[in-house]
Amino acid sequence: MINQPQLTAREIHRSFKIGSRKIEVLRGISLEVHRGEALFLCGVSGAGKTTLLYTLAGLERPEAGEVIFEGHKLYRNGSSADARIRNEKMGFVFQTYFLLPELTALENVLVPSLIRNKQELAGAIDELQRVGLADRMNHLPNELSGGEQQRVAIARALINDPAIIFADEPTGNLDTANGDAIMELLLALAREKQKTLVVVTHDQRLASAGDRRVDIRDGLLTN
Repeated sequence: MINQPQLTAREIHRSFKIGSRKIEVLRGISLEVHRGEALFLCGVSGAGKTTLLYTLAGLERPEAGEVIFEGHKLYRNGSSADARIRNEKMGFVFQTYFLLPELTALENVLVPSLIRNKQELAGAIDELQRVGLADRMNHLPNELSGGEQQRVAIARALINDPAIIFADEPTGNLDTANGDAIMELLLALAREKQKTLVVVTHDQRLASAGDRRVDIRDGLLTN
């Protein structure tokens, strides 16, 4: 792990309006993430952890502050430049899977590579084998269990060989056994491939498996 941060957030502010009320979600957060580490963002519902994750990943523009990923300032060079960085350098795993229902598991995994006009068929097959779905490649999402769908989502996140993986409550829709298995798989793959992993979770037990844990409360880091 090198000393130079792979991802840096400086004085990030983000708020939302609900009617006439302004809710301060992120209130000046600064954070460094180093290459190859598994970082868990923890906090209760509404603490701001998902908003922070999306801001770090180039998905939600902050009202103030800056995000720097591998030397690139996000939100500065237009949405198309950020989209290219996300596609080529970042992988995403969400709580609700976001699989396309009309596509098979294999086709869903291929989607990010198709966006790059580079169909990685052999790579997609390899990733599905890595997540234990060698015999489920041609199944549609509704033919898969929740745990299997999340494994497809993990394979999809890895298809473009990203430098960093962002995971937002990846076990949130799973029972304890499946959730533990998914987190163990995600950590193992990230470490095997030397990927940086940033995970949002409210489960402190799961967070103990990472290299570092950061707690968020009322839009601020508490440690």
